[in-house]
Amino acid sequence: MCLEEAAASDLIIDGPYSRNFESGAENLVSRARDAVLMAAKVNGAAFGFHLTKNLPLASGIGGGSADAAAALRLGATRLGLDPDGSAIRNAASSLGSDVPACLASRPAMATGHGDHLSPTPHFPSLHAVLVNPNVASPTAQAYRAYDRAPSPQGANRQWPGAELRTARETALFLAECRNDLETPAIRLTPKIGDVLALLQRQPETLLSRMSGSGATCFALVENAGDARLLEERISAREPGWWVRRAVLAGGP
Repeated sequence: MCLEEAAASDLIIDGPYSRNFESGAENLVSRARDAVLMAAKVNGAAFGFHLTKNLPLASGIGGGSADAAAALRLGATRLGLDPDGSAIRNAASSLGSDVPACLASRPAMATGHGDHLSPTPHFPSLHAVLVNPNVASPTAQAYRAYDRAPSPQGANRQWPGAELRTARETALFLAECRNDLETPAIRLTPKIGDVLALLQRQPETLLSRMSGSGATCFALVENAGDARLLEERISAREPGWWVRRAVLAGGP
């Protein structure tokens, strides 16, 4: 994303997934710009945004929230506000539960509605492969399905007292945790189950999970070489899917 000198209403969207997004006032980037203007007490704006969409719609990896956070940072800098100040943090909270974490752009433990953030204990940077079967998993529908389902029994494990030093140790810990939206999302979008089943069968996979409310799933692997092999194999087997390697930044 980049900031452009343009009329206040201008939001230009391009990229491979741009056809799925509207550029009107309800777009999260437009709302983020309006929130910055309100925080700066500015009427009107002399800038707009040029947004390139490289992530699938409703993919569960915070693409829209990250776009909004980037717009907040760019707009704040343009208007002389502190991007890490309370005014911008409050603006992030008003835009959605995931936006504060994306604004902070570092590993965090989230509580409440996701906007109460605290630093994570140490864990290593993790190599992963992200896979989306190019189907949408709308967040609201996944939450409604969760609300209708029996509540999961028991809480997630607390973070261990000792540091997690390797990808394998981290995967073993996370294997005892869960994503409560995974089961209802699979019921709504069975293709998510197909992705998880395929990832779980691969020799490089240490752990596979659905991300957020789906439909993207991820596999944690040992190292960059394993990530490359897994990405190439899944891409060759399912050329219509969106498959990308990633590195998930470790905690402090």
